[in-house]
Amino acid sequence: MDRRSFLAGAASAPPLALLAACTTAAVPGAVPASIAGTVGTTPTAGAAAATGVLSDAQVAAAVARLDDLIQKAMADTGVPGLSIAVVHDDKVLYAKGFGVKQVGTSDRVDENTVFQVASVSKSVGATGVASAVGDAKMAWSDPVVSHLPSFALADPYVTQHVSIADLYSHRSGLPEHAGDHLEDLGYDRAEVLARLRLESLDPFRITYHYTNFGMTAAAEAVATAAGTSWEALLKSRIYDPLGMTSTSSTFADFDGRPNKATGNMLTDGVWRPTTEQRQPDAQSAAGGVSSSAVDMAKWMRMVLADGSFEGRQVVKPEALAPVLTPQITSSPPRTFGGRPGFYGLGFNVGTDDAGKVRFSHSGAFTLGTGTAFTLVPADGLGMIVLTNGTPLGVAESLIASFLDLAQTGTLTADWLGRYRPIFEEMLANPSALAGKTRPANVRAAQPATAYVGSFSNDYYGPANVAENGDGSLVLKLGPKPLEFPLAHWDGDVFTYSPPGENGFDIAAVTFTVAAAGQASSVVVENLDKTGLGTFTRT
Repeated sequence: MDRRSFLAGAASAPPLALLAACTTAAVPGAVPASIAGTVGTTPTAGAAAATGVLSDAQVAAAVARLDDLIQKAMADTGVPGLSIAVVHDDKVLYAKGFGVKQVGTSDRVDENTVFQVASVSKSVGATGVASAVGDAKMAWSDPVVSHLPSFALADPYVTQHVSIADLYSHRSGLPEHAGDHLEDLGYDRAEVLARLRLESLDPFRITYHYTNFGMTAAAEAVATAAGTSWEALLKSRIYDPLGMTSTSSTFADFDGRPNKATGNMLTDGVWRPTTEQRQPDAQSAAGGVSSSAVDMAKWMRMVLADGSFEGRQVVKPEALAPVLTPQITSSPPRTFGGRPGFYGLGFNVGTDDAGKVRFSHSGAFTLGTGTAFTLVPADGLGMIVLTNGTPLGVAESLIASFLDLAQTGTLTADWLGRYRPIFEEMLANPSALAGKTRPANVRAAQPATAYVGSFSNDYYGPANVAENGDGSLVLKLGPKPLEFPLAHWDGDVFTYSPPGENGFDIAAVTFTVAAAGQASSVVVENLDKTGLGTFTRT
């Protein structure tokens, strides 16, 4: 989840208790820290039988039911396209594509179709960092500023001590999704990272907040220490050694693939091609990888083999070990007997109902991507699911269903039926005006001249309010100003539709009008989660 923090751990452990315990509204910055921490409080039926190492026959029986599971999930949700791979004991048992690459076309998905993997990029990237660490290019414990001197956070102590590992485990104290709205407005990677210093911090190393650009800063430090770019580092250290010829960390490469699946969104119950294909280069380390099921199967085999692939040690085990070790509690247990959720370095680390360790991550672009993988090292088992639609829990539920079948021989729950409401809640607009109708007795707005003018904000940059020829207002935000029509709501409150991955259909724009009859400031609701959304007249 690129944009939704609880997606970080959606597949990290058996999801039954997730459904019992997940009660926090899923909105940007106000969601469960990860689904990982809400699992495990209720045992799955049949868990007593799910002990020991799975046999080939158990895994094969589960694989034999995948086609039917996938077709049912696609029929139930309408998700346009899906590609999936299963590995077991260093072999690819299943790799297949279903559906279409874009709604309204007949171009079929296959096992080599390239999808954007969203936040699964974090796990892929962490293995690239581990490869560089293993070759002594840097250490996980290195302070970021030792390689990226320009990096700064609000607290000078944290600036000097925050390490690559701190940022890869989301324990810097930066607020959830810090910087994401800057990206939506068009700021590039360097500018977003420079502005993180203006975000207030929560306690260092004891606070888990899922933060794309914090991890991106760590990746930039790693690439600088290695004398290359982040994108080139992953290509040389992971993609090329594994033969992942369809995988890249740049949007241009994805966009140029002839065999690619593009984003589709479910709006008003209808699937439509996205009008704004997600372009994640600014946070490439956190969400910029594109790959196929076949390529991701190679990567899963490497991780399950302690960094080895077909006789070659791609990542040294001692450098990979911290990646797959709990570094922070991402979500405490929510009941007395519950299991906590942990985050390693770019991976969720948890245990299932049989006590087996699982490594996992989910990824989501609301602009049209839902992905997940889970690895069960005790069984040498891994599964990746890539979809090209608004995340509805399809990827996570297929993994849960498959592992359920492999461990117990039966489906103990309707996993899609349990996941989907959580994802639908996640997609709900957090605006105070969402779903509301205008007041019955609307207060008139001030004359347009009261609102027109320039407003400043150190974090988001300038905002300009201008009057159109017809007397309506337009709000301009971003480095290459994006223009947003303002619609009057009530009194000095207007509304607009925010842009990008974190945008919704409506957010409030509230002016404070001074006695002199001019707006002295304006608060943009969706930009104000951490109190930085006030623009002051210049």
